[in-house]
Amino acid sequence: MLHKLNPVRLAYVRKAIDMHWACDARTRQPLVGRSALDVGCGAGLMCEPLARLGAKVTGIDAAPENVAVAQRHAQGQGLTIDYRCVDVAVLDGRFDLVTSMEVVEHVAAPAAFVAGLAARLAPSGLLILSTPNRTPLSRLAMITLGEGLGAIPAGTHDWDRFLTPDELAGLAHAAGLRVVNRRGIAFSPAKGFVLSENEALNYLMTLVRN
Repeated sequence: MLHKLNPVRLAYVRKAIDMHWACDARTRQPLVGRSALDVGCGAGLMCEPLARLGAKVTGIDAAPENVAVAQRHAQGQGLTIDYRCVDVAVLDGRFDLVTSMEVVEHVAAPAAFVAGLAARLAPSGLLILSTPNRTPLSRLAMITLGEGLGAIPAGTHDWDRFLTPDELAGLAHAAGLRVVNRRGIAFSPAKGFVLSENEALNYLMTLVRN
């Protein structure tokens, strides 16, 4: 499922990068000279494209097995990515771009997690989040059907932990961040996952320091 979501997320991230730093959309490496941090990096689905866009990338994850897989895959692709098994709350440094995709809905303390992301963001940096919305549609699609039919491992999600866009924006505001863009991710039988004005299933959010 994440592999199917990733092209849509990458398209959104690239557009946000181009807008924030006034990059030419035709430039293949708009992140040259910039640092990027992906929190909850898993096997590197976001880290590797960010590295190809020219960034100096750090990927962190709580699961050492994920980090090991990500390291092996990056080496096989000839990419230099700094993968670490560490919590964002104890990570040092600031980054021009911080991303965290489908992670905040899994953490026990989302307010502290968002504050940790904000603390790692450079003063003129860009933070991009992606997470499911807490709606009847997301429960049906991701838990009843997704987990029930085996497309998503059973027990992956707790619907009660899903955040609405307004709730996530509130946590961001409390952490000193300002929302500059939001887009939904919808599912089309003909096209698969697409960017949409409909946020009922899943959404992306771009933030900067307030």
